[in-house]
Amino acid sequence: MEISLRARVRAGDPDAFRQLFDEHASVVHRHAVRMTGNWVMADDIVSLTFLEAWRLRERVLPGDDSLRPWLLGIATNVARNTARAARRHQAALSKVPPPDPVPDFADEVTQRMADTAELAAAQKALSRMRRGEREVFTLCVWEGLDAATAAEALGVAVGTVRARLSRARKRLRKLTELELGGTEGGTRQSRVQRPAAVGQLPGSHQQAARSTQEQKRTQEKKR
Repeated sequence: MEISLRARVRAGDPDAFRQLFDEHASVVHRHAVRMTGNWVMADDIVSLTFLEAWRLRERVLPGDDSLRPWLLGIATNVARNTARAARRHQAALSKVPPPDPVPDFADEVTQRMADTAELAAAQKALSRMRRGEREVFTLCVWEGLDAATAAEALGVAVGTVRARLSRARKRLRKLTELELGGTEGGTRQSRVQRPAAVGQLPGSHQQAARSTQEQKRTQEKKR
């Protein structure tokens, strides 16, 4: 009888963990990028997630289901802790004198410009949401987990996941509508305030036409 991957992971089989990493590392990395908006931090979260998975391997429940939700739940907790540590680190750095300027590696930045811009836009909207709503949104919408599986990953009730997801969708919709409304308003304003061509004053065409007609009448009277 073939032993399931869950049983092998629970038993601490190194080959099972290699298989687990090969199958899910990219998923964990994608989730980490979406949670943090930081590619370098996401790499660290992947490493810490699988180290934590090894430490918690005995908590894996028996069965044949995928371990993806379990790993995503661990990654979510690691991302929380990493974000807190980053904030503490940033606060400490703010008290240190600024370092000497370093070169701007423009070529390296340009390679990921499109992805970074899209990610920044998503992060801007998500940053205005509560942490619980952000986590549920990333798991259910971006990672495609159903409510029950997301609840298992986060260690909360299914009803909590559904409520948070509903609130998250409404908040994102409102933010999107506000941004679109601001853009359309700016466009309308630019149309109203668009200046006339250089050297042209309002009504100049009508004034020129009237002036020409008066000159013609004057010439006819002189004749």
